[in-house]
Amino acid sequence: MQKNLLAGAMALALIGCAQENTADEAAPDAATVATEAAPAAERAADAATPGISPTVAPGVAFDYSYAFRLDDDRISQIQQDHAEACELLGLARCRIVDVRYGLGDDKNVSAQTLFKLDPGIARRFGADAIASVEKAEGVLAEATVAGEDVGTQIIASQQRSAGNAAEIERIEARLQQRGLGQAERAELRGQLAVLRGQQDTESTQRRSGEARIASTSVVFNYLGNGGLPGIGHDNVFSTASETFLRSGSTALSIILTIGAAILPWGLVLALLIWLWRSGPVRGARQRWTSPAKPEVVLPPG
Repeated sequence: MQKNLLAGAMALALIGCAQENTADEAAPDAATVATEAAPAAERAADAATPGISPTVAPGVAFDYSYAFRLDDDRISQIQQDHAEACELLGLARCRIVDVRYGLGDDKNVSAQTLFKLDPGIARRFGADAIASVEKAEGVLAEATVAGEDVGTQIIASQQRSAGNAAEIERIEARLQQRGLGQAERAELRGQLAVLRGQQDTESTQRRSGEARIASTSVVFNYLGNGGLPGIGHDNVFSTASETFLRSGSTALSIILTIGAAILPWGLVLALLIWLWRSGPVRGARQRWTSPAKPEVVLPPG
């Protein structure tokens, strides 16, 4: 009896171990399934987002530009969502530089937001923005990345500054010598002033280049699909009225143009007719056109 109980306990223990092993083996499969079940929109956003890692292109300053097209009445909210996403990252990683929103003469909404981002998260930020636009039933119309090899420019500037520093040191040593004429001393001081000015310029350019490398410019352009509800082309009556007004305006413009060309000549013609029919001219005309009457001479007495 005790042997049977011992055998049953060992069997239960073996079954428990087997179940634990099966669960451990199934865990990676579940993670794989979860990864494969990621939203298609996010995967498409990653694929559509241009991006280059800073480690692959050291010293290159990149500028990202995206153009989104979506319904006009959703642009404001999407623009606000992108601004809030930047705020959540913190000022050290994301800063909003410029925000614009406007309604054009064609009743289309357009907006723009300019960010300065940590280069390491610029591509991810763009992919998240694309995903949010697609959730709002918008599309990515255009995406570009422009790069500039600022690092090479900084190295060249450093080399120029080193050369200028050596020349400044030589001129300063020359000015310490005695026996220099006034003309030569003035010439050396002029060269020294020019070299120091060049050093300041080179230093400013290097700082600007370093700042460009340290932060990536990302601009979002939002383009409307054509008019706000009740204003744009999605309102049939509004579209018809706008078309009528444009056609009428065009016709009126043509009439005014023709009238402006003809009116001066019409005034001249009217003036000539009035002169032709006026008193003095009419009398002269009658004298010119009437036949001369023979003079009758009466006999004397």
